[in-house]
Amino acid sequence: MYLPKHFEISDLVEIADFVSSVRAADLVTIGPDGAPIATLMPCVWKDLDIEKDSFGKLIMHMAKGNQQWKSIADGTLGLAIIHGPQAYVSPSNYEAKLTDHKVVPTWNYQSVHLTGTIEVSNDVSLLREIVSDLTDFHEKDREKPWTVEEADPTYLAAQLHGIVSVTLHVKKVEAKYKMSQNRSLVDQENVKVDLLESDRLEEREIAALMPWER
Repeated sequence: MYLPKHFEISDLVEIADFVSSVRAADLVTIGPDGAPIATLMPCVWKDLDIEKDSFGKLIMHMAKGNQQWKSIADGTLGLAIIHGPQAYVSPSNYEAKLTDHKVVPTWNYQSVHLTGTIEVSNDVSLLREIVSDLTDFHEKDREKPWTVEEADPTYLAAQLHGIVSVTLHVKKVEAKYKMSQNRSLVDQENVKVDLLESDRLEEREIAALMPWER
Protein backbone atom coordinates (compact mmCIF):
# COMPACT_ATOMS: atom_id res chain seq x y z
CA MET A 1 0.00 0.00 0.00
CA TYR A 2 1.26 3.49 -0.88
CA LEU A 3 1.11 5.12 2.54
CA PRO A 4 2.07 8.79 2.94
CA LYS A 5 2.43 9.63 6.63
CA HIS A 6 -0.44 12.13 6.74
CA PHE A 7 -2.87 9.42 5.57
CA GLU A 8 -1.53 6.56 7.69
CA ILE A 9 -3.62 5.05 10.49
CA SER A 10 -1.68 3.07 13.10
CA ASP A 11 -4.15 2.60 15.95
CA LEU A 12 -4.93 -1.13 15.83
CA VAL A 13 -8.13 -0.75 17.85
CA GLU A 14 -9.40 1.79 15.34
CA ILE A 15 -8.34 -0.41 12.43
CA ALA A 16 -10.04 -3.47 13.93
CA ASP A 17 -13.23 -1.47 14.46
CA PHE A 18 -13.13 -0.41 10.82
CA VAL A 19 -12.69 -4.00 9.57
CA SER A 20 -15.52 -5.07 11.88
CA SER A 21 -17.80 -2.38 10.45
CA VAL A 22 -17.11 -3.32 6.80
CA ARG A 23 -17.46 -7.07 7.50
CA ALA A 24 -16.08 -8.34 4.18
CA ALA A 25 -12.75 -8.49 2.35
CA ASP A 26 -11.37 -9.15 -1.12
CA LEU A 27 -8.81 -11.95 -0.72
CA VAL A 28 -6.12 -11.70 -3.40
CA THR A 29 -3.72 -14.53 -4.24
CA ILE A 30 -1.57 -15.47 -7.22
CA GLY A 31 -2.72 -18.38 -9.37
CA PRO A 32 -0.49 -21.07 -10.87
CA ASP A 33 -0.28 -19.10 -14.13
CA GLY A 34 1.04 -16.04 -12.29
CA ALA A 35 -2.24 -14.15 -12.62
CA PRO A 36 -3.90 -12.57 -9.57
CA ILE A 37 -7.19 -14.06 -8.34
CA ALA A 38 -9.60 -12.37 -5.93
CA THR A 39 -12.77 -13.33 -4.10
CA LEU A 40 -15.00 -11.14 -1.91
CA MET A 41 -15.89 -12.96 1.31
CA PRO A 42 -17.55 -12.09 4.61
CA CYS A 43 -14.91 -12.18 7.32
CA VAL A 44 -14.22 -11.87 11.02
CA TRP A 45 -10.87 -10.74 12.44
CA LYS A 46 -10.12 -12.91 15.48
CA ASP A 47 -7.41 -13.21 18.14
CA LEU A 48 -5.94 -9.75 17.61
CA ASP A 49 -3.81 -9.12 20.70
CA ILE A 50 -2.37 -5.62 20.71
CA GLU A 51 -0.44 -6.08 23.95
CA LYS A 52 1.35 -9.14 22.56
CA ASP A 53 1.82 -7.55 19.14
CA SER A 54 -0.12 -10.43 17.56
CA PHE A 55 -2.24 -9.65 14.50
CA GLY A 56 -4.43 -12.74 14.84
CA LYS A 57 -6.31 -14.23 11.89
CA LEU A 58 -9.02 -13.36 9.41
CA ILE A 59 -11.53 -16.18 9.03
CA MET A 60 -13.56 -16.74 5.86
CA HIS A 61 -15.00 -19.56 3.75
CA MET A 62 -15.12 -20.17 0.03
CA ALA A 63 -17.27 -22.33 -2.25
CA LYS A 64 -15.56 -25.50 -3.45
CA GLY A 65 -16.63 -24.52 -6.95
CA ASN A 66 -14.38 -21.47 -6.71
CA GLN A 67 -11.07 -22.28 -8.41
CA GLN A 68 -9.08 -19.88 -6.25
CA TRP A 69 -8.75 -22.13 -3.21
CA LYS A 70 -7.39 -25.00 -5.31
CA SER A 71 -4.31 -22.93 -6.10
CA ILE A 72 -3.64 -22.06 -2.45
CA ALA A 73 -1.15 -24.29 -0.66
CA ASP A 74 -0.83 -23.83 3.10
CA GLY A 75 1.58 -20.97 3.73
CA THR A 76 0.72 -19.17 0.49
CA LEU A 77 0.90 -15.41 0.86
CA GLY A 78 -2.38 -13.55 0.55
CA LEU A 79 -3.69 -10.01 0.75
CA ALA A 80 -7.09 -9.12 2.19
CA ILE A 81 -8.36 -5.72 1.08
CA ILE A 82 -11.09 -4.08 3.16
CA HIS A 83 -12.66 -0.97 1.61
CA GLY A 84 -14.75 1.73 3.21
CA PRO A 85 -16.63 4.54 1.43
CA GLN A 86 -15.02 6.46 -1.43
CA ALA A 87 -15.50 9.88 -2.96
CA TYR A 88 -14.36 11.93 -5.93
CA VAL A 89 -12.95 15.29 -4.84
CA SER A 90 -13.22 18.16 -7.31
CA PRO A 91 -10.45 20.79 -7.51
CA SER A 92 -13.23 23.38 -7.51
CA ASN A 93 -13.17 22.98 -3.71
CA TYR A 94 -9.64 24.37 -3.39
CA GLU A 95 -8.74 28.01 -2.77
CA ALA A 96 -5.85 27.74 -5.24
CA LYS A 97 -8.28 27.40 -8.14
CA LEU A 98 -8.74 31.18 -7.85
CA THR A 99 -5.02 32.01 -7.74
CA ASP A 100 -2.30 29.81 -9.22
CA HIS A 101 -4.65 27.11 -10.59
CA LYS A 102 -2.25 24.40 -9.39
CA VAL A 103 -5.04 22.00 -8.52
CA VAL A 104 -6.13 18.59 -9.77
CA PRO A 105 -8.93 16.16 -8.89
CA THR A 106 -8.32 13.45 -6.30
CA TRP A 107 -10.05 10.59 -4.47
CA ASN A 108 -10.84 10.27 -0.77
CA TYR A 109 -11.30 6.83 0.76
CA GLN A 110 -10.71 4.38 3.60
CA SER A 111 -8.80 1.16 3.02
CA VAL A 112 -7.11 -1.53 5.11
CA HIS A 113 -4.68 -4.16 3.81
CA LEU A 114 -4.05 -7.33 5.82
CA THR A 115 -1.18 -9.45 4.53
CA GLY A 116 -0.27 -12.92 5.73
CA THR A 117 -0.15 -16.63 5.08
CA ILE A 118 -3.23 -18.63 4.13
CA GLU A 119 -4.52 -21.93 5.45
CA VAL A 120 -7.26 -23.80 3.58
CA SER A 121 -9.11 -26.70 5.20
CA ASN A 122 -11.91 -29.19 4.58
CA ASP A 123 -12.11 -30.09 8.26
CA VAL A 124 -15.83 -30.24 9.08
CA SER A 125 -15.47 -29.20 12.72
CA LEU A 126 -13.37 -26.17 11.74
CA LEU A 127 -15.84 -25.28 8.98
CA ARG A 128 -18.73 -25.43 11.43
CA GLU A 129 -16.83 -23.26 13.90
CA ILE A 130 -16.03 -20.64 11.25
CA VAL A 131 -19.57 -20.61 9.85
CA SER A 132 -20.93 -20.28 13.41
CA ASP A 133 -18.51 -17.45 14.23
CA LEU A 134 -19.39 -15.59 11.02
CA THR A 135 -23.12 -16.11 11.56
CA ASP A 136 -23.04 -15.02 15.21
CA PHE A 137 -21.06 -11.91 14.26
CA HIS A 138 -23.44 -10.84 11.50
CA GLU A 139 -26.60 -11.76 13.42
CA LYS A 140 -25.65 -10.18 16.75
CA ASP A 141 -27.45 -6.87 16.17
CA ARG A 142 -30.70 -8.41 14.99
CA GLU A 143 -33.69 -8.44 17.32
CA LYS A 144 -33.94 -12.23 17.09
CA PRO A 145 -30.53 -13.55 16.00
CA TRP A 146 -30.54 -16.74 13.95
CA THR A 147 -27.99 -19.40 14.93
CA VAL A 148 -26.41 -22.26 13.03
CA GLU A 149 -27.94 -24.67 15.55
CA GLU A 150 -31.37 -23.82 14.12
CA ALA A 151 -30.49 -25.24 10.69
CA ASP A 152 -31.62 -28.72 9.72
CA PRO A 153 -28.61 -30.97 10.54
CA THR A 154 -28.70 -32.88 7.26
CA TYR A 155 -29.06 -29.70 5.22
CA LEU A 156 -26.25 -27.99 7.17
CA ALA A 157 -23.93 -30.96 6.66
CA ALA A 158 -24.55 -30.79 2.91
CA GLN A 159 -23.86 -27.06 2.85
CA LEU A 160 -20.62 -27.49 4.81
CA HIS A 161 -19.57 -30.13 2.31
CA GLY A 162 -19.75 -27.48 -0.42
CA ILE A 163 -17.27 -25.04 1.13
CA VAL A 164 -13.70 -24.83 2.43
CA SER A 165 -12.45 -22.73 5.32
CA VAL A 166 -9.97 -19.98 4.49
CA THR A 167 -7.86 -18.52 7.28
CA LEU A 168 -5.46 -15.62 6.74
CA HIS A 169 -2.83 -15.58 9.48
CA VAL A 170 -2.15 -11.85 9.55
CA LYS A 171 1.50 -10.78 9.56
CA LYS A 172 1.20 -7.18 8.36
CA VAL A 173 -1.43 -4.47 8.84
CA GLU A 174 -1.65 -1.30 6.74
CA ALA A 175 -4.42 1.29 6.99
CA LYS A 176 -5.05 4.47 5.04
CA TYR A 177 -7.74 7.09 5.51
CA LYS A 178 -7.36 9.69 2.78
CA MET A 179 -9.56 12.56 3.95
CA SER A 180 -7.88 15.65 2.44
CA GLN A 181 -5.58 15.91 5.50
CA ASN A 182 -2.88 17.33 3.21
CA ARG A 183 -5.07 20.32 2.37
CA SER A 184 -5.76 23.49 4.34
CA LEU A 185 -8.64 23.55 6.83
CA VAL A 186 -10.55 25.83 4.46
CA ASP A 187 -10.11 23.36 1.60
CA GLN A 188 -11.14 20.47 3.85
CA GLU A 189 -14.30 22.29 4.88
CA ASN A 190 -15.13 23.09 1.24
CA VAL A 191 -14.70 19.42 0.32
CA LYS A 192 -16.91 18.36 3.23
CA VAL A 193 -19.72 20.75 2.25
CA ASP A 194 -19.51 19.68 -1.39
CA LEU A 195 -19.67 15.96 -0.55
CA LEU A 196 -22.55 16.46 1.88
CA GLU A 197 -24.60 17.68 -1.10
CA SER A 198 -23.73 14.65 -3.24
CA ASP A 199 -26.40 12.26 -4.53
CA ARG A 200 -24.03 9.38 -3.77
CA LEU A 201 -24.40 7.86 -0.29
CA GLU A 202 -20.75 6.89 0.11
CA GLU A 203 -19.64 10.44 -0.74
CA ARG A 204 -21.89 11.74 2.02
CA GLU A 205 -20.40 9.08 4.30
CA ILE A 206 -16.91 10.41 3.57
CA ALA A 207 -18.14 13.93 4.30
CA ALA A 208 -19.43 12.78 7.70
CA LEU A 209 -15.88 11.72 8.59
CA MET A 210 -14.33 15.06 7.69
CA PRO A 211 -12.34 16.89 8.72
CA TRP A 212 -10.28 13.95 9.95
CA GLU A 213 -8.92 14.64 13.43
CA ARG A 214 -6.11 12.56 14.88
